[in-house]
Amino acid sequence: MRSKVLVAAGIVVVIAIGTYMLAGTTDKNGSSKPDTAAVEMDTPSFKQMVQSYSMRTAQAESASISSTQLIVKESDGKSTTFPLPADEFFVSIAPYVEKTHPCATHNLTGCQGEMVEEEFNISVKDADGTKVMDNQTVKSQPNGFIDLWLPRDQTYQVTIEHDGKKAESEISTFEKDDTCVTTMQLG
Repeated sequence: MRSKVLVAAGIVVVIAIGTYMLAGTTDKNGSSKPDTAAVEMDTPSFKQMVQSYSMRTAQAESASISSTQLIVKESDGKSTTFPLPADEFFVSIAPYVEKTHPCATHNLTGCQGEMVEEEFNISVKDADGTKVMDNQTVKSQPNGFIDLWLPRDQTYQVTIEHDGKKAESEISTFEKDDTCVTTMQLG
């Protein structure tokens, strides 16, 4: 059942991107330039599309997600930009033990974490100590990352535990903040 849902999600992504691509354009010298489109989607469909790139069930040359937009680039040079939900912030965390990579803007199709498809217990508290996630068990994706959608414009304390090891970090969800967290070493 899950694989049928993921395949269906991948088809939805391909249809959504194909539907909203603009026709090729030329610059003032007559040279063609990459197609670019800006597309708005409802939040559930958008989140499903992001998940399909993270799960590696949707294909693209690149799918990078900043604090404000998702940019999908196809191998033919076409590019589509999707704005993120106004009230939610995307952050992807790659807990690690031995190896990591520096990153600020998460590439859903390119970033690869060390701990693939492993279970972690995650707790997230806001600056007031209110629990956003309370020791929730989450499985990392094929890219080794754990994707979270958090309310915008706040600071959070994130705790990740795995096999008796723990990592803690403060993250924030303001417009200029990073969407890729690769600094949480389990120790």
